[in-house]
Amino acid sequence: MYWFKNLIRLSSPVKHHSTAKFTPTLFSLQHLHHFSTAGDAVAPPVSGLGPTKKTEKPRVVVLGSGWAGCRLMKGIDTSIYDVVCVSPRNHMVFTPLLASTCVGTLEFRSVAEPIGRIQPAISTEPGSYFFLANCKGLDSKNHEVHCQTITDGLRTLEPWDFKISYDKLIIASGAEASTFGINGVKEHAIFLREVHHAQEIRRKLLLNLMISDVPGVSDEEKRRLLHCVVVGGGPTGVEFSGELSDFIMKDVHQRYSHVKDYINVTLIEANDILSSFDDRLRVYATKQLTKSGVRLVRGTVKDVQPKKIVLSDGTDVPYGLLVWSTGVGPSSFVQKMDLPKAPGGRIGIDDWLRVPSMPDVYAIGDCSGYLESTGKPTLPALAQVAEREGKYLAELLNKIGKAGGGYANGTGDIELGAPFVYKHLGSMATVGSYKALVDLRQSKEAKGLSIAGFASWFIWRSAYLTRVVSWRNRFYVAINWLTTFVFGRDISRI
Repeated sequence: MYWFKNLIRLSSPVKHHSTAKFTPTLFSLQHLHHFSTAGDAVAPPVSGLGPTKKTEKPRVVVLGSGWAGCRLMKGIDTSIYDVVCVSPRNHMVFTPLLASTCVGTLEFRSVAEPIGRIQPAISTEPGSYFFLANCKGLDSKNHEVHCQTITDGLRTLEPWDFKISYDKLIIASGAEASTFGINGVKEHAIFLREVHHAQEIRRKLLLNLMISDVPGVSDEEKRRLLHCVVVGGGPTGVEFSGELSDFIMKDVHQRYSHVKDYINVTLIEANDILSSFDDRLRVYATKQLTKSGVRLVRGTVKDVQPKKIVLSDGTDVPYGLLVWSTGVGPSSFVQKMDLPKAPGGRIGIDDWLRVPSMPDVYAIGDCSGYLESTGKPTLPALAQVAEREGKYLAELLNKIGKAGGGYANGTGDIELGAPFVYKHLGSMATVGSYKALVDLRQSKEAKGLSIAGFASWFIWRSAYLTRVVSWRNRFYVAINWLTTFVFGRDISRI
């Protein structure tokens, strides 16, 4: 436990030496060889991490802090490797519970796990780092990645470029929400993939509720402001719709009684909702959502405008809040990279998650897919796939490192062992009102256990509570659930 470690540290005797105050400076000087500088300026800017020496541990560079990258960093043996993570966020998002934060069931920090807690070496070891940056390019010949810092638009701080030499590179940069080229989606819709997306949804939802309660707003405008439209009937869209219907029935009706009759939720899906689930479960989900007040519309979106969306049949659907959850596709970063591609545009990998034409380069998670030459289908963009790949690759790299192949071009003839094999553990989704679906079949065609109702909801919550990365966040989530059950959701717009 963190408090226990601090207690031990504080209770340990401290030895005082005359040179103690110089230790940090000497320590820093010993490790300046990690950085290369240009010019003779008095304070030259850091331009990157140079190649590792044989007296140093080999360096594993991880691009991304999602499920795949974080699981790999958690499992990597830091007595063998130094770990460097490059990502535009310094935390991992527990995405299955992200929809709950939009309506106040959970607090945002309950679903965010800092990278330093997942892999403490990044915070404590002299050769391991986290850099808040984006990768802009890859030079596989020289074993370098080109990066640019993230400044969040601060006018007083210009982003700068730097390079990192790697011995092993793991691309785990994830994917982007699919818009299918539909006009206006990026400008007017909100995706639900990051904490800041959930924060934006919450702020807009509460703003619309408060504005609609102001005198002078017409009934037509109230209905538009309080019409929440969700596009995409996958697990994310269905779970968000269920959370929203719970919020409306249990909190809006009580605390916004003047406008409670104007708020509505519409879920738009081109085909069947939860298409990967058992047919019986899909029928149950449809009935449960309809019972909770969610209007289900089968159709495709043709155009997105500031206050309405236009369906392919010409129907106009006014909205005050538009959430887009139609799946994911390759990111612009992956599309621009000169790497072999799998069907669908992902980075092509072999049976051991290696990028074949790039020595010491691996790809895992939503950004990767099997090459056609492997004869394997592309795995779905699921958290459990990414997590399993990260665990497998960590074990593989540890094996390579112990065999002396951790440095660049050092794998040689090392026996890699069994290739990666994915076994689906099942799917779960909540539909609101203390109801959920649990489908434990390994595939849509296979036979297996599938249940729905309150028991499934209890299994859903129990499973996700145990899968939350740290005990700290498990405690937060449990307390948030208890607080919401007893006192209702927090409706403060902060």
